[in-house]
This record gives sequence, structure tokens and C-alpha cells, in this order.
Amino acid sequence: MIWFLLKILLISLSCTLIIEVLTALALKVRDKKDIINVVLVNILTNPLLVSLSLYINLEFGLKWRKILIIPMEIIVVLVEGLIYKKYLKYNKINPIILSLILNAMSYIIGIFINMIIY
Repeated sequence: MIWFLLKILLISLSCTLIIEVLTALALKVRDKKDIINVVLVNILTNPLLVSLSLYINLEFGLKWRKILIIPMEIIVVLVEGLIYKKYLKYNKINPIILSLILNAMSYIIGIFINMIIY
């Protein structure tokens, strides 16, 4: 069971990193420290969000996971946005909006990947 959970966490984090870094680059985030920041922020938030989501699904069911995923994602967007505001040199887009765009892309593409796989 532990290996299965680790596999889910690693796949989710890897996909998120690829999608969000590519999206950041598409939005002209070029400073290496800013890209590293995007990676580090996701290493912090993604496993926590995925773990909570899995726990809610297992403990309370898919209905509650679907209800709670949006508020959890909003919290992640705000936390990441505040970190970006403090540490990113990139200033072409408001840090909260940047976080929203990056997270929306990884969330939407993640849904499509899950639809294909499952």
C-alpha cells in the first residue's frame, strides 16, 4: 500500500512540475531562480494536496473529495501566490494570478490525463 501511495505522489508531482514549469516558461518566466521557486513551491504544496485528497476520498468518499477539492485548490493558489509575491522577480503577471494560471493548467491537464488512464 505504501508503494502505491508513493507512486501516486511521485507521478502527480512529476506531472505537475512538468506542466507548471512549461506553463511558466510559456508566460515568459525566464529567471532560473524563479523557475526553481516554481519547482520548490510545488514540491511543498502538491504532495500535501494529493495526500489530503486521497485521505478524504478513502475516509469519506468521492462525493466529499469532489466537494472539498476546490476549496483546497483555492488555498494552494493563495499560498503559492503569496510565496511568489515574496520571492519571484517575475512581475509581468500578478503573483496570485500567476499561481491561478499555473494551478489551473495542471489541474485541467491532470483531469484529462486521469480520464485517459482510468
